[in-house]
Amino acid sequence: MKNRLVPLVLAVLVVLPVPSRDEDLWSAALTKARGIADVLEDGYYEPLETEDLAVAAIKGTLDTLDPHSYFLDPSSFSRMREDYTGKYFGVGMQIQKQGDAIVVIAPIEGGPAWRLGVLPGDVISRIDGESTVPISSYDAMQKLRGEKGTEVTVTMVRDGTDKPFDLTITREEIPLLSVPYVFLFDGGVGYIYIRNFGEETPRELEDALAKLAGQGMKSLVLDLRLNTGGALASSIEVSDLFLPRGSLIVSMDGRNPRYDQKFSAYADGQYEDLPLVILIDQGTASASEIVSGAVMDHDRGLVVGEDSWGKGLVQTVFPLAPDMAVALTVAKYLTPSGRSIQRDYSHLDDYLTSKRAPEDSRMIHYTARGRKVLGQGGITPDYAVDSLLKPLTGRLRIRGEFFGYARKFVQHQTELGRKFVFPSDPPGGRAAAAGKIQVGASFVVTDEVVADFRRYLGTRQVEYDEAAFGAAEPEIRRELEREIAGAIWGVEAGMKVSRENDPVVLKAIEVMPEAARFLERR
Repeated sequence: MKNRLVPLVLAVLVVLPVPSRDEDLWSAALTKARGIADVLEDGYYEPLETEDLAVAAIKGTLDTLDPHSYFLDPSSFSRMREDYTGKYFGVGMQIQKQGDAIVVIAPIEGGPAWRLGVLPGDVISRIDGESTVPISSYDAMQKLRGEKGTEVTVTMVRDGTDKPFDLTITREEIPLLSVPYVFLFDGGVGYIYIRNFGEETPRELEDALAKLAGQGMKSLVLDLRLNTGGALASSIEVSDLFLPRGSLIVSMDGRNPRYDQKFSAYADGQYEDLPLVILIDQGTASASEIVSGAVMDHDRGLVVGEDSWGKGLVQTVFPLAPDMAVALTVAKYLTPSGRSIQRDYSHLDDYLTSKRAPEDSRMIHYTARGRKVLGQGGITPDYAVDSLLKPLTGRLRIRGEFFGYARKFVQHQTELGRKFVFPSDPPGGRAAAAGKIQVGASFVVTDEVVADFRRYLGTRQVEYDEAAFGAAEPEIRRELEREIAGAIWGVEAGMKVSRENDPVVLKAIEVMPEAARFLERR
């Protein structure tokens, strides 16, 4: 076990906001801390960086608390503010690590990379002269971001070009949408994906709902999967759109009375009569669990998917300097039925790997209509649907094989791809020869496409077991449909195809009549 003594006693050298304290205890702790600081300054055999010691002290102190109290260094503090405001300065590219390569999934339309002609499938081999092979997609993203008006040089490798080429891109403000996908499915079923809860999320959601209402939306699937949360205020405003005035949304229970608060719907929910199903998974946490819990506990709609993460703690960010801060847990929150959904974190390894407590050990609560719901382990959905990919599908996705095949297929670089004419082909181009198959407004992955994909995997020297491929084939077809649609019509079109065939979304549509009956019984 690492020695936490020095960080613990040194931490009090940094002035942190402490709501209430025993003056004698804190005075004694400060005296000890000053004494150790004097010993270090006077006796340590090498010069010490005071700032480094202070940061280590803060981190060490927070390590003794819960897993969600943490130190925000300049990089993470900047990222947190970007997520909250929905804006950052960068080049405007969606990127992904595929094997050793950083691959462009898509340039953001209208952004600086898009204007310079960056294409999906381009490989970023260097950033400002440094190889991208050893770095993660997150590290690459951080290198591409920076101050507004500054430049970054990326070295690109593109299929069909003889050698890599450099692009020098000027960073600009790039919008970071928290509601990136909005679709209307057959039967008037609306679909909205919320990526996180930031400052602009309620406005973006209202715009999305208005758009779908104008298209004839009759019910809604609200997707909160992989939404790790964000601002409490944002989650309250989002919940308010679907709940009647006066409905309790969430309550906070803190050691300090100023953090004991209750938040209720303060307006008549504009969409409180819209049948609603919420999607969750193990990546659904914090603010997104507040929304899910409020909807479930008021019997306002159904929840479908997997148990959510189980983060029932509230953090307040206390700035220590203009570019660093501490996120400190100040309260736990309770859903309207009074349940805490916080998972046990006394065994941190189990907590970080999403290990669940046995159902019979969790406290039972009841919704407004008397339905049984559970605490202490995240939000347990009304209908469980396992969305875990088969190992082979997951391996092929991580390697970028679906993405890579789709690009080559649509660029007529596979045996089957040469037989098609795609809407993305230039008019009168070489692909428009007579006798080829014209692709219209949709594309279906046939047995021929699967066979072509197998041949592609052979050229990539990807080994797999035949039985494993057979078991994963339904998933493989869905992955191919998404990536081929994305290669032809763009990322958003690919995502719509993916969601239309998503087993969790299909289950949500199946149980929508039950969600509608909740409204009839109000």
